[in-house]
Amino acid sequence: MTTIDLSHQGLTSTPESLRENSGITRLVLDDNQLNELPDWLEELSDLEELHIDQNQLKTLPDSLSKLENLRVLALRANQFDVLPGWLWEMKGLQKLVIGENPLGELPEELGKLKQLRELYIHANDLTTLPDSIGNLEKLEILDAGHNALIEVTEALGDLKSLKHFLYLSNNQLSALPASLANLGQLRYLNFTHNQFTDVPEWVGELGELRELRIYNNQLTTLPDAVGDLGKLNELHAMNNKLRSLPGALGKLRSVVHLDLRNNQLPELPEALGELEKLSFLDLRGNRLTMLPDWVAGLPALKKLDLRWNKLDEVPEWVGDLEEGGCTVYL
Repeated sequence: MTTIDLSHQGLTSTPESLRENSGITRLVLDDNQLNELPDWLEELSDLEELHIDQNQLKTLPDSLSKLENLRVLALRANQFDVLPGWLWEMKGLQKLVIGENPLGELPEELGKLKQLRELYIHANDLTTLPDSIGNLEKLEILDAGHNALIEVTEALGDLKSLKHFLYLSNNQLSALPASLANLGQLRYLNFTHNQFTDVPEWVGELGELRELRIYNNQLTTLPDAVGDLGKLNELHAMNNKLRSLPGALGKLRSVVHLDLRNNQLPELPEALGELEKLSFLDLRGNRLTMLPDWVAGLPALKKLDLRWNKLDEVPEWVGDLEEGGCTVYL
């Protein structure tokens, strides 16, 4: 790949000397002061990647539609409130980055980009997603965080190839459609900083999930179904209103990182003593008055944080944990 990188140059226009480099396959113009692009960019017919993040663009020239080899288009952090219609006809696109713009909606034509594998639409002003998003059958990554979504279309459940991550954080969501249970390859799910009061039971059907981030909601408990996530490595549930935990969490034999800080837990289920791979356990800011003896038997524990609880006493075995290499915060 032939790359020309002109990022961070303070450019106010695209250097015309680029026209002499018709063999360019990757052009990077990130972090400049461009407010328009020239029509002659269409002459760079071999271009596969065009990166124009962090500029001042509001429009794109129609001539860019002639870049038939374009696979990656990155327009993050510009000033687009609408995108040109020809963009949705660029059917060879595999990665589209349009986050951090003032986009209020995405058209149904989005579903025409059937070769897309990565879609970044974060930090816009989106309140809904088009149903046609379900047509993106090759999509592996979707970042829709930091918008104003109040609901998510059931069509997301059609994204059977989605596997690397699904970000829905920092929206106004209180529920997710049951169709998301169909995302059987998904490894990372994040719906932090929303308005959820419970975790849907269907989460337990996401058998490939490695990391679940559900912090900063209004959760009072977790469903038994979470215990069905046999491959889960990390569970982040801090800053909720959890008052109890299901014993089913003891089935999470692959969990290494369990963050439960800043909840309202008065006790812990004995089943957590079965978490043989657990190395990080954060219980800060709960309502624990005693520490059960099974904690001492967690064979992989390397960090235990118990600060800001209401412990009546500290068990003697805490010293043994520390001697064994576990860092304990009291």
